[in-house]
Amino acid sequence: MNKKKLINIFVHLFLALLVIVWVLPIIWIILISFRGEQGAYTSTVLPKTYTINNYVRLFTETDMFNFPLWFRNTFIVACFSCVISTFYTLSVSYVMSRIRFKMRKKLMNIALVLGMFPGFMAMIAVYYILKGVGLTTGALKLVALVLVYSGGAGLTFYVAKGFFDTISKSIDEAAYIDGCTKWQVFTKITIPLSKPIIVQTILSAFIAPWMDFIFAKVIAGSESKYYTVAIGLWNMLEKENITNYYTRFAAGAVLVSIPIAILFCSMQKYYMEGSTGAVKG
Repeated sequence: MNKKKLINIFVHLFLALLVIVWVLPIIWIILISFRGEQGAYTSTVLPKTYTINNYVRLFTETDMFNFPLWFRNTFIVACFSCVISTFYTLSVSYVMSRIRFKMRKKLMNIALVLGMFPGFMAMIAVYYILKGVGLTTGALKLVALVLVYSGGAGLTFYVAKGFFDTISKSIDEAAYIDGCTKWQVFTKITIPLSKPIIVQTILSAFIAPWMDFIFAKVIAGSESKYYTVAIGLWNMLEKENITNYYTRFAAGAVLVSIPIAILFCSMQKYYMEGSTGAVKG
C-alpha cells in the first residue's frame, strides 16, 4: 500500500469521525423528543418507550408555555428581517463594489472595524434608543426586533462585495451603452448572476433572528406573549420546569430546525450556479 492510499484512508477515517461527532447530537435530541419517560436524566441512553405526545402537548398545553405563539412571533420577525437585511446587504455590497465615491475606502475600513465588535456590546444603548421612540411596548416589540436584526445588515457587506468584484465590469459597461440605469444593471444583470451569494445572504439573514436569544430577551422582557422560540425553550430548562418539560423542549428544538432545513434544501441548488459563462474569453 503506497503513501497516497494511506493518506486517503486516514482522511476518510477522520471525516467519518467528524460526521459521527456532528450527527450524534442531532440523533440524540430527536430520540429524546420521542421519549416516553419524563425528566432530564434517565438511567439509559436510549429511550425505553417512544411517544408523539411530546409534540402534541407542545401545541395543545399552552397555558404556561405557548410554543405556537412563540413560533409565529419568531417566523414573522425572521421573515421580515430576512427580506430587509438581504436587500440592504446586497445594495450596500453593490455600491461598494461598483461605484467609486469620496470616503468609500474609509467607510469600508470603519465597517470592518465595527464588525469586529460583537453586537451585544451595543445591546443596552440599542434598547434605550428603542425605548425612547416607543418601540418597547406591546406588539411593537416585534417591530423593534426586526429593526435591530436588519439595521446592522449593512456592515456585513464584505462577503457579497467580494463576490460582486468577481463579476466582470464589462457586463455593466455593455448594459450602460444599451441605455440601462445603475438600478437596472443591479436588478436585471448583477442579481441574476449572483445566486450563490444571494442564497448565502438569505440564509444568514434568516438564521440570525431565528436563533438569537440575547437581543430578543432584552427587548421582549418578561412579556411571554412576545417571546421568540429561543427564549421560550430556554425557560423550559429552568430548574423548576426542566423535569416536566425536558422532552417537550427536545421536541421544540427539533421543530425549530425544520424551517432552516427546508430553506437550505430548497435553495441549495443555487450554490452551484454563478456567473460562469457570463463573459466569453
